[in-house]
Amino acid sequence: MTEEQDRRRRILVRLARVEGQIRGIRAMIEADSECEDVAVQLTAARRALDRAFYDMLACSLLDQVAGASDIEEVRASANEMARLLAKMG
Repeated sequence: MTEEQDRRRRILVRLARVEGQIRGIRAMIEADSECEDVAVQLTAARRALDRAFYDMLACSLLDQVAGASDIEEVRASANEMARLLAKMG
């Protein structure tokens, strides 16, 4: 398994975990759980999604840097990632 495949596999595992968290949150709401308890679980799910987002950006950056032929391409890739983080982060 390549490093990229391993990174993507880890992201998929994380997303599967988030999927389970979301199902659990739905069940909590359906069971009339305390709002604060639901909010705690929503925060955990949001953080897990954020982590998957940052992992995907890191994967993209590593791919771009690996394919760069000179320092200017590396700088351009870093600038693009900075732009994406500012826009989506």
